[in-house]
Amino acid sequence: MSRTVRMGIDVGGTHTKAVAIDNETHEIIGKSSVKTTHDDKAGVATGVVESFKKCLKENNIDPKDVVFVAHSTTQATNALIEGDVANVGIIGMGRGFGEGLFARVQTSLRHINIDKSSGKKINIVSTYLNVNKLTDEAIQNAIDYLKSKNVEVVVPSLAFGVDGDYFEELVAQRAAENGLKVTTASGITKLYGLTRRTRTAAINGAILPKMLNTANSTEEAVRNAGVKVPLMIMRGDGGVMEINEMKKRPVLTMLSGPAASVMGSLMYLRASNGVYFEVGGTTTNIGVIKNGRPAIDYSEVGGYKTYISSLDVKVLGVAGGSMVRANKQGVIDVGPRSAHIAGLEYSVYSKTEDIKGAKVEFFSPKKGDPADYVRIALDNGKKVTITNSCAANVLGLVKKEHFSYGNKDAAYLAIKALADYCGKSVEDICTEIMERSYAKIEPVINGLANKYRLEKDQISLVGVGGGASSLIVYFAEKMGLNYSIPENAEVISSIGVALAMVRDVVERVIPSPTKEDIRQIKMEAINKAIESGATAESVDVHIEIDAQTSKVTAIATGSTEVKTSSMLTECTEEEALEIAAKDLKTAKENVHLVSKTDFFYVFGNGDDKGQAIRIIDKKGFIRVQRGNAIVEKTTARDYLEVVRRLWNDMAVYKTELIQRPEYYLCIGAKVMDFQAIELSQLEVLMEIEVSTLSVDADVLVVAANNKY
Repeated sequence: MSRTVRMGIDVGGTHTKAVAIDNETHEIIGKSSVKTTHDDKAGVATGVVESFKKCLKENNIDPKDVVFVAHSTTQATNALIEGDVANVGIIGMGRGFGEGLFARVQTSLRHINIDKSSGKKINIVSTYLNVNKLTDEAIQNAIDYLKSKNVEVVVPSLAFGVDGDYFEELVAQRAAENGLKVTTASGITKLYGLTRRTRTAAINGAILPKMLNTANSTEEAVRNAGVKVPLMIMRGDGGVMEINEMKKRPVLTMLSGPAASVMGSLMYLRASNGVYFEVGGTTTNIGVIKNGRPAIDYSEVGGYKTYISSLDVKVLGVAGGSMVRANKQGVIDVGPRSAHIAGLEYSVYSKTEDIKGAKVEFFSPKKGDPADYVRIALDNGKKVTITNSCAANVLGLVKKEHFSYGNKDAAYLAIKALADYCGKSVEDICTEIMERSYAKIEPVINGLANKYRLEKDQISLVGVGGGASSLIVYFAEKMGLNYSIPENAEVISSIGVALAMVRDVVERVIPSPTKEDIRQIKMEAINKAIESGATAESVDVHIEIDAQTSKVTAIATGSTEVKTSSMLTECTEEEALEIAAKDLKTAKENVHLVSKTDFFYVFGNGDDKGQAIRIIDKKGFIRVQRGNAIVEKTTARDYLEVVRRLWNDMAVYKTELIQRPEYYLCIGAKVMDFQAIELSQLEVLMEIEVSTLSVDADVLVVAANNKY
């Protein structure tokens, strides 16, 4: 019987891992791993192809059965970190004297510091053209000047080019005819802010040659392996795009590694809101999932703000392999140095019989580090160290099925040496280790929860990466939160790549957007998603309006094929009730059915004037978690009347402002969230979605506010 297969490949710092997934059931068919090929002539592309071919061969997968193949890449980030970048020439453009002076200043970037400590930077040469006096000769002179300065990539950047990029495209075409690579400023983003837009395009241009070489070699190798479907690349914002689109905008692949782990987390996180941990040996990545989507922000390069959208991930130097710092009084810190950096084994992965004559030693892992890091000297001449994973195992927090499970007895003996030195019990030292780690991570969790307005009763923690259980169990119990560590957590990034959706974003600054403005930006986002590899019928668009900046964002997501089946069977109303009660941390008898549709159950544990609610779809996924909400079932004919009434009924009045409710509409099988400062804007956004329905179609309206 024929099967269809999705392939996901994640490029890590040490290993490149491939996962094959059954396209219909989403079951894992096979895994493979090779060393990441940083030093190969073709770079990490070689490892991508090696892991891909190895996975096909070891699991008897016919290349003809592969319907989707995608990989994350460290190439863009590594190119910047290592300074492996091209010289960039900027051609600033403006009209007349005033605008011209502004454009000349705003586009005259001399260089972009990538890392001031290492001296890595992007070399930039700038010149200027007055478009009121633009001639073929003037364009050619500007290009010749840049070529004389050994420029490899040209960035045409026009003042107010977002309103019309004819001149940027004209100069770009001429530069390409001269054998130069090109990236236009308004082709990267349509947002105002000439310097920031130019800088973002310059960064894209700097990595363009390197990324083109990698993309071409990877694509050729995959084609030679017999796979004919488009090769997809992971974006830093959690989506994928077709490789030909990546060749135009490689900068969008920055931070695609963390993005892969987040998308993998989403496959297993049944809640709509949560905080995810990707715990490695040295660092932990922490980010937020809200309303079923990862939190996104603009990234920085060398301290400079860009228009590159990527996951809002906080990276902390405390993880599964973080070593302990101590003195006579006890544990004073954990990390940022790890056992890997120091070249030491974790005591928890040692044999019990080897931990004899354990004695505490203090040392500096690297020159300039504090000299109070702990290692344990043994009678056999070996030295091991104490880590978060060691302490968590001794405290019984790590279960046998977890990837970081080890030898509790060996860890106990090593930690006892430190406990005896400090005059404390082993349990005291283990608790101090976890507490020091908790003190670093807890403020980050709360900071992200506050930034994205997550109420505590909405949050679930999901742990991925090999060291997840060494941190998340203790933290969840300490904070009173639900947590999960999914199966195959150690290859969650590859799973995320395999199951990721095509994603593209269109942003515009539109004061007081009309319904036609919204329709146009929505259609543009749909078209871009299709260009990036999504099928037209699969594309869905989420619209956001920032009333303070007048920025309208259209986020389009879609799949490379139309799915006809699902990995999960439908859950019953009783099963959904159990899921809701567990998430609400209460008994089933305290939870009641508020409303339901053909696609959703709504449960609450309050009254119709405001209650904590959970909206659960028929597959058992919690789609909405709110601590205070009102739910009303109505029709497409009457829904606006309900929205307008709840606009006032759910408002929270403060000293200087009125906080209006956030809304969710359940229409058919879709849940859409809406938020706006002006009611008129809210109505425009909602009407775009509801106007396609028959007047008698069911609409579930949910209005919610945060509890204060």
